[in-house]
Amino acid sequence: MESSARNGDTVTAALARRLLAMRSAPLSDEAATVGKQCLLDWLGVTLAARREPLVAILTEELARGDNGGSCSLIGLGRRAGLLDAALINGAAGHALDFDDVISPMGHPTAPVAPAVLALAEFLGASGEAVVRAFITGVETECRISALMGPSHYAKGWHTTATFGTLGAAAAAAELLGLDETRLLHALGIAGTQAAGLKCVFGTMSKPLHAGKAAYSGLLAARLAARGFTSSTDILGAGQGFADTQSTTADPAAMDEDRPQPWVTRALFKYHAACYLTHNAIEAANALRRTHALAPEDVEAVLIEVGSVHLGVCNIEAPRTGLECKFSLRMTSALALSGEDTFDDALFSDQTANRPDLTALCARIRVEPTAKSAATRVTVRLTDGREIVGEADVAIPASDLAAQQEKLERKFRHLTRDTLQPTATDVLIGLIRTLDRQPNLDRLFARLAGDSR
Repeated sequence: MESSARNGDTVTAALARRLLAMRSAPLSDEAATVGKQCLLDWLGVTLAARREPLVAILTEELARGDNGGSCSLIGLGRRAGLLDAALINGAAGHALDFDDVISPMGHPTAPVAPAVLALAEFLGASGEAVVRAFITGVETECRISALMGPSHYAKGWHTTATFGTLGAAAAAAELLGLDETRLLHALGIAGTQAAGLKCVFGTMSKPLHAGKAAYSGLLAARLAARGFTSSTDILGAGQGFADTQSTTADPAAMDEDRPQPWVTRALFKYHAACYLTHNAIEAANALRRTHALAPEDVEAVLIEVGSVHLGVCNIEAPRTGLECKFSLRMTSALALSGEDTFDDALFSDQTANRPDLTALCARIRVEPTAKSAATRVTVRLTDGREIVGEADVAIPASDLAAQQEKLERKFRHLTRDTLQPTATDVLIGLIRTLDRQPNLDRLFARLAGDSR
């Protein structure tokens, strides 16, 4: 692979120099605002997942009832060691698949936030340092996504896991203040650990990816701080990250100048399912409302999507709540039936086996024939008419105040069984002013456990 054209840098050195330049540059208001919104959203979905079976299993295995650890397990009122807390919180934050996305990177906050927050609690870091480190981690993930191109994900790698490991490492390196040499080693240690396969989507192993990415990235930065070594060009070296896992690598795309940090491209979920199902959900919802549809009016449905959807969210006959989240047929059937796909509790094993929904799923066909980023939904009615709708949710918000209001409503909904309204108000205020907080003590005190 060719090295960066700038200063004769290697590919990894070009990225490291950009990250270090961010350290001394002022953060834009837009980047800081969206970064804090990402953290608010992630904390909400993490609190909502505190009773998920996978969280209990990981906590039993890694925390073992010992409350003597140094870092908080969000919503559990327990503590664990630094790395184990990052893993458990990371898996919890992705357990509902209700966390944010950036196209084409994947889920940016899920692997970076747990690493940053655990390390910040351990170090007593300021809120401003947390926001800056988080934005650095997201920038890393997204620039590596640009480097790797589409072939990495198409082959079966889960980018939240792979890119997220390097993002978590860069974020932790920022909090630790690593110099360029140690940052390069941190990225190398992270890159050689980065893994995660798409074939496990719809199982507990998908959220485990986010937890392992947080763990491995944090470990990488901590080891590099102690002098542990690795390849200093993990991204560009022969038999390195891009060479072994991409056929579309483009160093120039990674090194491209941007008017704002990548975090400002974050998209938030308002349906508790895989993001690639959201276009179809929105289109189906609009058709149902506009035409006052009932399920018995529907003879057949055609969903036209991009080909990438077929390897991600095309489970034809889901049997569990998790599988429902990765089924275009089921999520569209829910929307056409008037169910509230915002409600994470809807995605249950009981829903997967409801006769009315499985019957409607059987009348839905999915084809990879979309002509644009939008999803097209065509419904043939029992009276012979055809109605058509399209939707594309992959457009970042321009009104950040309106986005804040939507995210606060989502946060309140997700924490309704965990927190008293007054505690929720305090948490929202703490995150909104996170970059002015001297440390995270008050935040973690509110996240300790059930406050109802």
